Amino acid sequence: MKRAKIKPAPAQRFAYPGLDRVIHERARLGLLTSLMTHRKGLTFNALKQLCGLTDGNLNRHLEVLERARLIEIKKDAKQGRPQTRCCITAEGRKRFLAYLAVLEQVLLDAESGTQTPNCLALARGLRST
Repeated sequence: MKRAKIKPAPAQRFAYPGLDRVIHERARLGLLTSLMTHRKGLTFNALKQLCGLTDGNLNRHLEVLERARLIEIKKDAKQGRPQTRCCITAEGRKRFLAYLAVLEQVLLDAESGTQTPNCLALARGLRST
């Protein structure tokens, strides 16, 4: 009786090294998504409201993102009042899109092992027919 050859799985197939730890944290993921959708950037207060963060938490996450060169923080005065504005950098945009590509692969891999058709569409909030 002949044995069926089992093709070994590629080493570390599901390691996903492209899931950038700086981006992958929930609050920073929300911050970068907000900044991706607002090309001109957002004020500190707008980000605080959009992402549901406290002043301290937001400040800390912005520091991490700025140190990683994913965002740029500009401080100026509007109508005599200090204002902090955050913008995603070109490098930040590039890394975020690369991160999303890996995340999409995670969804596709998960879909291949489930009975749920079109897992990616469901993750996008769409209904498959």
